[in-house]
Amino acid sequence: MAKNNNQNTNNGKMSVEEAGQKGGEKTSQKYNQEHFEEIGKKGGETVSDKYDQKHFEDIGQKGGETTSKEHDKEFYQDIGQKGGETVSDKYDQKHFEEIGKKGGETTSKEHDKEFYQEIGQKGGNERARQSSNSNR
Repeated sequence: MAKNNNQNTNNGKMSVEEAGQKGGEKTSQKYNQEHFEEIGKKGGETVSDKYDQKHFEDIGQKGGETTSKEHDKEFYQDIGQKGGETVSDKYDQKHFEEIGKKGGETTSKEHDKEFYQEIGQKGGNERARQSSNSNR
């Protein structure tokens, strides 16, 4: 006899998976998005209080390593493209001008004249390399 999608063959009783799904659907209907955002924020704060920064760095590193083993360069290009488009759609030119200015100010506070000479030299060398390759 075929298995009913809503029940397993355990004497007509619901499986743990089915009961969990049913409960999740009821909960989803009972509460609105704001409720889930609020409990998510509380949960995040609790976890943040429980662990130090190193813990999050470690799990982020492990997650990144796992993800990089599972995906190729094209995957990262695709998600980068999608992320860039999403951000571009969300913000206007003024936003990018402001964050660019802040970034420039922060960089100038953290680096000296030699830093700018070094990156200028690298940029000039790269431009010359590209120019000589296009002339071939």
